[in-house]
Amino acid sequence: MKAAIYKKYGAPEVVHIVELEKPIPKDNEVLIKVHATTVSAADWRARSLEMPKGFAMLGRLIFGIFAPRQPILGTELAGTIEAVGKGVNKYKVGDKVFADCGLGSGAHAEYKTMPQDGAIALKPDNLSFEQAAALCFGGTVALDFLKKLGKIKQGEKVLINGASGTTGTALVQFAKYFGAHVTGVCSGANLELVKSIGADKVIDYTNEDFTKNSETYDIIADTAGNAPWSRSKNSLNKTGRLLLVLGSLKDMLLANFVSKKNGKKLIAGVANGSAKSLKFIADLAEQGKFIPVIDRIYPLEQIVEAHRHVDTGRKKGSVVITLEPNNSATNNKKE
Repeated sequence: MKAAIYKKYGAPEVVHIVELEKPIPKDNEVLIKVHATTVSAADWRARSLEMPKGFAMLGRLIFGIFAPRQPILGTELAGTIEAVGKGVNKYKVGDKVFADCGLGSGAHAEYKTMPQDGAIALKPDNLSFEQAAALCFGGTVALDFLKKLGKIKQGEKVLINGASGTTGTALVQFAKYFGAHVTGVCSGANLELVKSIGADKVIDYTNEDFTKNSETYDIIADTAGNAPWSRSKNSLNKTGRLLLVLGSLKDMLLANFVSKKNGKKLIAGVANGSAKSLKFIADLAEQGKFIPVIDRIYPLEQIVEAHRHVDTGRKKGSVVITLEPNNSATNNKKE
């Protein structure tokens, strides 16, 4: 099978395509023929080892101290089940699925094995494989941070800082689904995009600083890493929560210290994909209440170019990789 691998950390050019042996599923595993995957911010960090402040050593411990422990990147995929182990009873050959590979990665390949009890769900019929591949990364973060950690309530005011990226566009749509009044913060070039996915109000950060406009919010979700507690706390109401989707190690360690028992809270955490959460995300997608935003689609052969685009930090939504030769993938397709 073809796979995109990297054997050292660095620029996009460290990624290259090789031929590897096709994996064989174990008794409790399914073999997925990958139709589409993504190059996410997680892939960029794993490849470049560019980490939020304070996380440099932790990054090497997770991904490999001297060289990558897992040479195949890719945290999410969509495809068709081609084979199943003899103990599998949840899926059958031919099922169209999407999956969250998490830190195990491995989706940048033509085939991927996963345990049947892993983060897998049936693909929504109304989504293409390219769209389904982009469901997990933003969707699981939005679900976990808003519902599990942030305990969002209907009617609350929510601000999404960094509303045009993969996670930001998912947060906007999920917050609207949960009944919130949503303000998105992004660049002027992305104002219409963020409005189109449901934001009630959009702030162009190049013209206005949301922390200085006297508005307060029940929830502020920071996906950009530039709205720490010190900057955002005065924009929270008396029981407001700052959800630190991206932040420094210092801010994460401060969470318990600065949070008030019955007042403002700084909340940090890590989203975890599961079959249950993916089923919830799939149901929203089938209802048309969560449509993943796709910036560009590249064929596997152009994965270096895909990494270069992600490295710019200017992508809108997800960058998708297609592995099906008959798909009309193009490096400037947008949805």
